[in-house]
Amino acid sequence: MDDTTTTVKRGLDDGDESEAKRVKTVDEVQEEPQVKAEAAPESETDPSLDSTAAEKKAKGKRRDAAGFAHSRKGKDKDTKNTGRRRRDRNEEDAEGKPAATEDNGEPKAPRLPKRMCALLIGFCGSGYSGMQIQNNAKTIENALFDAMVRAGAVSQDNADDPVKVNIARAARTDAGVHAAGNVVSMKMITTVPGVPDMTARINEELPPEIRLWGHVRVQNSFNPRTLCDSRKYTYFFPTYILLPPKPNSPLYRVLTEHAAASLSSSPPPPSPIVGHLFWANAESSTEAEDMARKRAWRIDPTQLEQLRTSAQKYLMTHNFHNFTVNAEFSDRSNQRVMKNIVIADPVVYGETEWISVLFHGQSFMMHQVRKMISALVLTCRTGTPPQIIDELYGPRKIFIPKMPALGLLLDQPIFDTYNVRMGRVNEKLTPADADYRPAIDFSEHQEKMDAFKQTHIYDNMRKVEDRDGLYDGWIRMVDAYEGNDLLYLNPKGTIPPVAIIKDRHRKNAFMEKKLFDATSFPEMKAGLELAEEDEEVVGKEKKVDTEG
Repeated sequence: MDDTTTTVKRGLDDGDESEAKRVKTVDEVQEEPQVKAEAAPESETDPSLDSTAAEKKAKGKRRDAAGFAHSRKGKDKDTKNTGRRRRDRNEEDAEGKPAATEDNGEPKAPRLPKRMCALLIGFCGSGYSGMQIQNNAKTIENALFDAMVRAGAVSQDNADDPVKVNIARAARTDAGVHAAGNVVSMKMITTVPGVPDMTARINEELPPEIRLWGHVRVQNSFNPRTLCDSRKYTYFFPTYILLPPKPNSPLYRVLTEHAAASLSSSPPPPSPIVGHLFWANAESSTEAEDMARKRAWRIDPTQLEQLRTSAQKYLMTHNFHNFTVNAEFSDRSNQRVMKNIVIADPVVYGETEWISVLFHGQSFMMHQVRKMISALVLTCRTGTPPQIIDELYGPRKIFIPKMPALGLLLDQPIFDTYNVRMGRVNEKLTPADADYRPAIDFSEHQEKMDAFKQTHIYDNMRKVEDRDGLYDGWIRMVDAYEGNDLLYLNPKGTIPPVAIIKDRHRKNAFMEKKLFDATSFPEMKAGLELAEEDEEVVGKEKKVDTEG
């Protein structure tokens, strides 16, 4: 042979890459033991084959560990390693194998098994940039993940990247939104030597405004967002915002003038916002004087019943394109199902009367709850018939201002279908069995959740309102508007053509204040510097994932 080296292919051993090659010298090849004649290349036994043909024919043959072709006759399939499971590092450590070491020479801690779990959490969102984990931001999941690393529920190998533990959530809430209950799923270490209660240990590492109620084993394929049947949200607000606009306010003037013009052909009925007893002899009163009287005001049964009647218009399936941002009527994703709406009886805290509204829906879009409660409040305070809610589901684009973020609370996600399915699986199992999967249920934590809501969420809402009059600021912003965007608030319950939005940059558009997206005092101060904003433009990904 003229060449000094030749390339010989090896057979595939466990762990080798396909078509692995190594270079042997001629001397090495000559020193190797001889094999049977039938295993030799056909070019050596059949002179009729030229070197090119022999090379092509030999290329397709399987080769043994020495790199030579071997016969497959009589072998239907390989049985090598059939049923074999690769040993993982846990098993090797258990057999006394030398443990891996860190870069500094220190031995690594033995790996502990991870299990896919659903974590039931609650939090006060004030001061946080939303729910979902993200770089260089203070979010709920960032705080939760870091606490789990410190508690040992996430190993140091996975501490640098939450993607390694498959983190996901049932509801991605926006900045400042609170949750008495939400579900986060991830692969976590459930048993750590010396830690008798992992939930309590993680709570020790969490700030007091974030709580872990418990965790349960779930299937490895579990995704809380897709397996969640429905969500419950609560909105909390003071009843005085149901008072009609002050008689000398721009909104009062615009609504009364439009009502008179639209009914000019016949004697107009008395406007619901005209002559309200609360505003009698108060046209020249100061804001401070008005605020003191508002806190002492109480809703009457008739207006409360009107609020409840209007809320029933949200039930069933509707196109909520006017209750979110950047939505088109033709987009089928705007179809949402409302299962139930409950307006509780008013309750007095301190000097102010409050009402809570519970929304139970299959799913919610970005700002949907805040706009739904806004439409309820605005129609009720202006005497607009409940039928206007039906009009808002139609193809015409209408502007609905957002209520302050302060009053919004994710009560809990619901997993009824998943729980029923797991119940069938568990029928022949006991909780001690490895395949047993408990239900995802917040009810056993309800007492702790209620106490948390009062201390960290409702008390914070009332404190901000008592100190800053946030809701009064919001309603005065609405009453200061003198354009056409809110002219659907009228005694007829119809949408006039001038109130239909045809251009986002229209003349005299309603300008919302970023102040009312804040839920904590520092955010409010920053919001005051950015007093107004144009209508929101939100990226498609954020709009799809974020709700509330």
